[in-house]
Amino acid sequence: MIPLVGPAMAGAALLALAGALKLLDPTMTVGALHRLGLPSGPLLVRSGAGAELALGVLAIVVGGGIWWLVAASYLAFSVFVGLALGRRSPIGSCGCFGRADTPPRPRHLVLNLLLAAWAVAAARALDGSVLDELERRPAGGALAVVAAAVLLVVLHAVYTQPGPDVLTPAPVAPSETTPT
Repeated sequence: MIPLVGPAMAGAALLALAGALKLLDPTMTVGALHRLGLPSGPLLVRSGAGAELALGVLAIVVGGGIWWLVAASYLAFSVFVGLALGRRSPIGSCGCFGRADTPPRPRHLVLNLLLAAWAVAAARALDGSVLDELERRPAGGALAVVAAAVLLVVLHAVYTQPGPDVLTPAPVAPSETTPT
């Protein structure tokens, strides 16, 4: 199951990172939840952030049923992003990565669903923890750790980088639609 370990580990690490950053500064997430009319407040956000941090770490260290909770977390984030996109709420940042300007975008919805699927796959396929899997196959495990680190950096960049969303079609200028 080494091919699954890298993506699963990256997803768990991303969850832990987002939780840690919201623990440090819940302000943006409190504001985003408030704008959507959802329960908010620093204590509530920090409690959820602590759970994210713990789930991310426990998924890697303990594994097993924790992966189902990681999947549920990413599905909950998908619901949040879907609500924000559906309501076209003016959210400058969801606060998932601290103060970075990360408004909910369609790509976030797709990534959250992909990360949930990886967590489900990990829950079904891994015997024991990610660390156990890495210990059983040291050579493949080293490659999986490198892949997880690279994927974590890429995922963080895709979530936080501004710019056009590749999943949202660009508007067509009127001159492009008229035949010449």
